[in-house]
Amino acid sequence: MAVGGDIVRAGKWVTRWESLHRWALKQAARVIVLGDDMRERILAKGVAAERVVVVRDGTAAAPSPGRMPERSDAIVQELRHGFPFVVLHAGNLGFYGAWDALLAAAKMLSNENTGFVFIGDGANRAALESAARNLPNVKFAAFRPVEQVAHVMMAGDLHVVTVKRGLEGVVVPSKLYSTLAAGRPVLVVAPPESDASRIVVESGCGVAADPDDPAAVAAAIRELRAQPARLAEMSSRARETAAKYARVDELKRFVAIIESAAKA
Repeated sequence: MAVGGDIVRAGKWVTRWESLHRWALKQAARVIVLGDDMRERILAKGVAAERVVVVRDGTAAAPSPGRMPERSDAIVQELRHGFPFVVLHAGNLGFYGAWDALLAAAKMLSNENTGFVFIGDGANRAALESAARNLPNVKFAAFRPVEQVAHVMMAGDLHVVTVKRGLEGVVVPSKLYSTLAAGRPVLVVAPPESDASRIVVESGCGVAADPDDPAAVAAAIRELRAQPARLAEMSSRARETAAKYARVDELKRFVAIIESAAKA
């Protein structure tokens, strides 16, 4: 992640670290990964397929549709900043996201009643705020207390999950599962082979766009903004999809893997 996120440069010590990493992986009785894209990365390192297993972060119980706040709720409206249509990213603003593509798409949509709201903090927030200083349709806000998570979910007409190219299978955004559990449509700005892209496209609970193509991101937003019925259908499918990844079931799978390895 450090190399792919441009935090460090490749060099001799990186090569040595990778060598040690591959050695450790091959010694393990099981290698537990967070998604299929991560599994593919580990298999490419020469680890036997039968020893690499997927346990996803999964979803905890989310408020039922009837218990979600109304769109007119004061906190929801505060988070929406008066935008008719809101593309929302809630979570860490770190080194993993395709932020340049998102801001470029925001610029393309700046006169189309579409706002981009980033709720959270992280190592890249200051740089993002600086890059967006001349974009009136981009707003930043701090993390909200846990009792307002449902309000954050309701504030976005479309929720963003993003992974920059080169980090698919290294970063597996757990925020996808909580977004699905809340029944919100998802825009994944990530390579098509990423787990998040595969899940939303195959389940029909969202769409995916190339992280290196801001025009494609803007086009996807325009398309969904013009189809409220499709967004409503995506919301229903999001909840259905979330049920397939219940955290309690993932935990049971984790326990079964450990017990199986211990008996081997």
